[in-house]
Amino acid sequence: MAGGAAQRGAELLAFERFRDSSTQPLIYGYGPRSLRDMREREFGRLAGTVYLDHAGATLFPRSQLTSFTNDLMENVYGNPHSQNISSKLTHDTVEHVRYRILEHFRTSAEDYSVIFTSGSTAALKLVAEAFPWVSPGLESSGSRFCYLTDSHTSVVGMRNVTTAMNITSIPVRPEDMCVAETRGTAASDPDCQLPHLFCYPAQSNFSGTRYPLSWIGEVKAGRMCPVSAPGKWFVLLDAASYVSTSPLDLSLHQADFVPLSFYKIFGFPTGLGALLVNNRVAPLLRKTYFGGGTAAAYLAGEDFYIPRQSVAERFEDGTISFLDVIALKHGFDALERLTGGMENIKQHTFTLAQYTYTALSALRYPNGAPVVRIYSDSEFSSPEVQGPVINFNVLDHSGNIIGYSQVDKMASLYNIHVRTGCFCNTGACQRHLGISDAMVKKHLQAGHVCGDDVDLIDGHPTGSVRISFGYMSTLEDAQAFLRFIIAMQLHQCDDQPLSQITPGEAGAPPESEAQDAVPATMDGYSSSPQEDAPTDTGLSNDLPTPVAAVGLHPPLLMASRPQQTPSEKAAGALDGRLGPHVITNLYLYPIKSCAAFEVTEWPVGSQGLLYDRSWMVVNHNGVCLSQKQEPRLCLIQPIIDLQQKIMVIKAKAIRAVYSGMEPIEVPLEENGERTQVCQSKVCADRVNTYNCGEKVSSWLSKFFGHPCQLLKQSSNFQRSAKKRGKDQSAGSTATLSLVNEAQYLLINTSSVLELQQQLKASEEHGEEELFPTKELISRFRANIITNGTRAFEEETWDEISVGSLHFQVLGPCHRCQMICINQQTGQRNQNVFQKLSESRARKVNFGVYLMHTSLDFSSPSFLSVGSQVLPVLKENTERHDQPASEKHQDVTS
Repeated sequence: MAGGAAQRGAELLAFERFRDSSTQPLIYGYGPRSLRDMREREFGRLAGTVYLDHAGATLFPRSQLTSFTNDLMENVYGNPHSQNISSKLTHDTVEHVRYRILEHFRTSAEDYSVIFTSGSTAALKLVAEAFPWVSPGLESSGSRFCYLTDSHTSVVGMRNVTTAMNITSIPVRPEDMCVAETRGTAASDPDCQLPHLFCYPAQSNFSGTRYPLSWIGEVKAGRMCPVSAPGKWFVLLDAASYVSTSPLDLSLHQADFVPLSFYKIFGFPTGLGALLVNNRVAPLLRKTYFGGGTAAAYLAGEDFYIPRQSVAERFEDGTISFLDVIALKHGFDALERLTGGMENIKQHTFTLAQYTYTALSALRYPNGAPVVRIYSDSEFSSPEVQGPVINFNVLDHSGNIIGYSQVDKMASLYNIHVRTGCFCNTGACQRHLGISDAMVKKHLQAGHVCGDDVDLIDGHPTGSVRISFGYMSTLEDAQAFLRFIIAMQLHQCDDQPLSQITPGEAGAPPESEAQDAVPATMDGYSSSPQEDAPTDTGLSNDLPTPVAAVGLHPPLLMASRPQQTPSEKAAGALDGRLGPHVITNLYLYPIKSCAAFEVTEWPVGSQGLLYDRSWMVVNHNGVCLSQKQEPRLCLIQPIIDLQQKIMVIKAKAIRAVYSGMEPIEVPLEENGERTQVCQSKVCADRVNTYNCGEKVSSWLSKFFGHPCQLLKQSSNFQRSAKKRGKDQSAGSTATLSLVNEAQYLLINTSSVLELQQQLKASEEHGEEELFPTKELISRFRANIITNGTRAFEEETWDEISVGSLHFQVLGPCHRCQMICINQQTGQRNQNVFQKLSESRARKVNFGVYLMHTSLDFSSPSFLSVGSQVLPVLKENTERHDQPASEKHQDVTS
């Protein structure tokens, strides 16, 4: 880890002190242009949000989009391949943008050509396919394709193209290039014209390291070679990451190929990039396929084709995305107007990165151990060697790495957006994290793939956390991030309360979610049982009773044993007096991410509890909403009436908000004649759904204040579970509703009570119970609640039986930040996730997934409160003893 010089401890380094101690002038902001005014005027959508993933995609300003849309509304742009007036306008505007791009990179059309592509990846693929490779033969050793190991996946992927041509691909380590630079290796035969290609990034997208642009001239001149091979070296400079915050002068550093993506610079448009080709190299490029607009002439009946003379016209197959190209003009205008140019952006973003790096690297635990491990090849001494990117992992006080997935989830609670993983740069990830090739393969065998949240395997990290700054980033963004790290680690280490971040402050939860909790009511009834309210049915007495109120479901077969109050159950579970495991509560969640519907007995279907997660709320784009994006979903209360075959949807009233929302009814099943099936996605799975109608859509849209729809999974659609039981074949895969992982989720009250005690102990006022048992249980959104005898014993189970029903335990539930949301109010409290993460060795597991092992549909099956749960331990296949008289009394089939 690169070090820092600031004082040890948990205090936030003052920017003024940092600036005063700097040995070089620091530039923050854009002179007379107010950065604060710019943020409010152009990026108002960032209020309350700390966005630190500019290396992934920066953000566009409001005026850029407004100017572009006005342009489209005021002008007619036709296909540039036509000859009419509107097409001529498009052609001329596109050509102007090409000149603007070249001007931005301080070159001209005399030296470079601009080939528009769908992005830098497409530009790299174009070079791989068109470069004049020479395969090895009797008279030639063949071309070499060399790339720096600290390269994006899209650069490394070029080797598959070269391998198909029998071209040798050679990875080159950064340290080897530095040695070659020092010794000045020269080519053995300067007259040999065998073409080789060397690719390297101007800036590492992993660590922000900036590699010398002087390598371009040195390699091309033969004074420095990636490998010893006679021939002529060409250089591809991957500039996608570098040019997002820095100027690139191609008049000084004349790379042969420069791929880039424009959304990295402007935020908009996405899906548009370019390949800048040195005109001296362009004639050497070879093209096989030809598309519309690239031919000067061709014959359909014989092999005759003459390409166009212009490099751009020769390689831009088909009609380019001309409206997106026109948008670039407005991007350049906005960038210049708001910042004064890329040099200012370079200085501003580096100042933020250097300050954050200095403060972050100085953080220490009370025992002197560092809080983070930073992966960098520089000391952030200047913007010439380091970009505004910081890559790190968080450590505990013993020096163990905390998985990036846990850090990401915690950051999201503060509305801080970071990037995690390996960032499509396996080479740099391996080098900095010490991951061998064998370990990468082992991790794959263990189930880890790029982009997932498997962050630790055998205690070793599979990736890291990255933050990056953009031209609109502020000191407040940097300090909010630093306060988050301090709050997450240092104060908890000292058993001190989290540092307070006031509502409305950057990195704090929105003010609407930071108010005092108010019990949610629904037509005068609480949506959740009171903690000490006695009940004879297992349902809360604050909710309508199953039969007397609205006939929620058919008359139930009640458990024969006396019912206990929730308080009695909790007390018994805490000291183990209840003995055998018993179902104390049953919940289903008819609408995904909405409020729970508690029952005492409920039918079991092929996908779990009948109608559990059968519906979902989607936004105007058809994307499924969850409480992570829309916490108010928990304020929507669905109630199933099996007798009337309807679902009643009510809005919980908080402080009279939503009190005017009348309940609405939705049929339980679709009308086959009128139903139009549409396809949606849930947890990356394709599902067939149908729209529940305009009436309920209007109701939801009014509730949320933006367009929403209610979709239901089609009854004839089978969604297969990814998780399988140990004895389950591929042909007998379980089916799922709209759940995330499995058919059922079970939690143990003893586990909840242990977490509750830890939360109480960590609160400043330990006597005040901020997390009542029922409220805490509701955060985990389980279907089956058992009394348990000891905390987390459910994780040792292999199977369970409830009467005639048998379930396979599929494993623990890995929790996300939704457990921080109070299900009665929508209020967030990050302490729950924080404490669970600390107490469970940084893996936030709580509850276990269940799946049917066999289900007989010849007669109805039910789960009931009061039913005995018989677990089979993983280490023992023998069931716990049970009196024969009780074996089937709690579940009817």
